[in-house]
Amino acid sequence: MEDGATISWLITASALVMIMTPGVGFFYGGLVRRKNFISMIILSFIAFSIITVQWTLIGYSLVFGPDIAGVIGSPIYAGLNGVGLDSGPGGYPPLLFMLFQMTFAAVTVAIVISGIAERIKLTSFILLAVLWTTFIYDPLAHWIWGGGWLAAIGCIDFAGGIVVHISAGFAALALSLVIGKRSGFGVYSMDPHNRPITLLGAGLLWFGWFGFNGGSALAANGIAVNAIVTTMISAAAGSLVWLVMDWRSQRPSSIGIVTGGVAGLGAITPAAGYVTPLTAFAIGIGAGILCYYAMNWRMRSQVDESLDAWSIHGVGGLWGTLAVGIFAISAVNGYSGLIQGNPNLLLSQFIGALTGIVYVFGGTYILAWAIDRTIGLRVTEEEEYVGLDLSQHGERA
Repeated sequence: MEDGATISWLITASALVMIMTPGVGFFYGGLVRRKNFISMIILSFIAFSIITVQWTLIGYSLVFGPDIAGVIGSPIYAGLNGVGLDSGPGGYPPLLFMLFQMTFAAVTVAIVISGIAERIKLTSFILLAVLWTTFIYDPLAHWIWGGGWLAAIGCIDFAGGIVVHISAGFAALALSLVIGKRSGFGVYSMDPHNRPITLLGAGLLWFGWFGFNGGSALAANGIAVNAIVTTMISAAAGSLVWLVMDWRSQRPSSIGIVTGGVAGLGAITPAAGYVTPLTAFAIGIGAGILCYYAMNWRMRSQVDESLDAWSIHGVGGLWGTLAVGIFAISAVNGYSGLIQGNPNLLLSQFIGALTGIVYVFGGTYILAWAIDRTIGLRVTEEEEYVGLDLSQHGERA
C-alpha cells in the first residue's frame, strides 16, 4: 500500500544525499591549490552524471537484482526494466528506491577523488569511475545490501560504513599509491587556497547527511528520527574532539574542526539506526581521536592521499562498522551487539570490514594499474604545473 509520508521523506532524502556530491566538490575544492579549484568541483559533478547513467543501465540491477550465488545481482533490472511505480511492502515505489541508492553510489565516487586530486587526466577519471563502480562498488554493495554473502553471515551496515566509507577511503589510498605523489609534494607548500569554500562544503555534507542516514530507515518513522539524532551527536562530538586535539599543540584550525565533524559523520553512518543517542557520543569521540592520529600518520609517512579520504572516511567507516558490533542495542532496531552479550555480531562486522578493505584496496589498485599502463592515469608534468583548470578545462577560477 502506498505510504505518502514515506514517499515524501525518501524524495527529500534523495535530494539531501544528492547535494552531498557537489558538497564534496566544494569541500575538496577549497583544500587544493587555486589552479585546480574548478577541476575538483567539476569532477564531483561528472561523477554524479556518470553514475546516473551507469546505475540506470546496469548498476542498480547488479546491486539489487535477484542474488546470484551470493556474489552479484542478476541483470534482470538492466535499463530499469521492471523497476516500476507501484508501491511495494515498504509503501514506496521501487523506482524511488533506485533513485535514493543512485545518490549513494555517486557520492562514493566523488569521495574517491581525494586520492587522485590535482593530477588525474579527465579521460582516465571517466573510465576509472565507470569501471570502479561496476567492478568494486556494485559487488560490495550487493554483498551487504542486496542479499549477498556478507548479509547471509549477519553483517549489517545501516547507511554505508563499509559500502560507502571504507570503500571510498581505501580506494583513494590505493589510487594515490598507483598515481604517485603530486609534483613538489613535501618540498613546497600545498596549503588550502580557500578555507571558506571548504567550510561551505562541510556544511553541505553535514546537512545532506541527515538524508543519507535518516533516509536509510526507508520509512518516515522512529528509526529515521534516531538515525538523524545520532548523526548530529556523533558529528558534534567528532568536531569538538578534533578541536581539543588541535588545541594541545597549536591553535584549533577551522579545517580541523570541520574535518572532525566529517569523521564523526562517517563513523556513525553504519550505526545510526542501531545505537542510542548517548552511544553516538562514544562513536563520535572515537572517530575524532582515531581519524586525527590516522591523518597525522599519513602525513608523517609522506603518503600523498591528497585530501585524506582514507584517514577520515576509511578509518572512520572502519571504526563505525566495528562499533555496530559493540554497541548495537536490540531496543533500537532489533540487533544486539557485544555489550548485550552477543559477540557474533562483532565477528560478522569484523569479517565485513576486512573483506571490504581487502577487496576494495586490491581491486582498485589493479584497476588503476591497468588504466595507467594503457591510457595513463596522470597528466603530464607541464599540465600539472599549469594546473588542471587550464590544462583539462581551459578555464580559470
